[in-house]
Parts: sequence; C-alpha cells; structure tokens
Amino acid sequence: FIYTTAKQDYAKKLLDVLDPRKKLIRHCLSQSDCVCSKGCYWKDLTRLGRDLAKTVALDHTIQSFPAQAANWIPVPQWCGDPQDEELLRLVPLLGQLGQA
Repeated sequence: FIYTTAKQDYAKKLLDVLDPRKKLIRHCLSQSDCVCSKGCYWKDLTRLGRDLAKTVALDHTIQSFPAQAANWIPVPQWCGDPQDEELLRLVPLLGQLGQA
C-alpha cells in the first residue's frame, strides 16, 4: 500500500515514479481516504482493513498517524533522490517483522 495525505492526482504521479510497471504496489490511498480534523489530514490505518497488530507504517512524520503511533516506523523524508537507499536499510527489520 501507498498511503498519502496528498490528493489523488499527486498520488498517481508518485506511483508512476515508484512503480512504473505497476507490479509492486497494489493499492494507493490518498487524501480522500484520510481523516480531516481542523484542516489537517491524517492517515487512519483502520481504513486498510488489515489487522493492526500485523501492520506497520513507514513515514517521515508521526503526525500522519496520531491514532496508530505504535504502528509507525520513522524514515527520512524522500525528496526524489534516485540514489536514496534508505528503505533498503529497513529490509532486515521488515524481514524480521514478517516472520514474527
């Protein structure tokens, strides 16, 4: 899943960059799938329809997940750098979580 507080047209452009062949990312949630409170959008992981005990969220800010902070794994903000390999550093951790 990709879950962004951005509007759907931006999310589509992001998917075109991250998964141009449309083989890796099956679902994308955008601003219309977020909760809006006092003009701020935040992501509600219950909208994924998954067991939250088995769900993690990678994001650069915890403000995106105020209701599910325990599911949050911090990552640096991605700025479009094609040399950025930050997510690769998480592969061992994600592998361990997948086996837990």
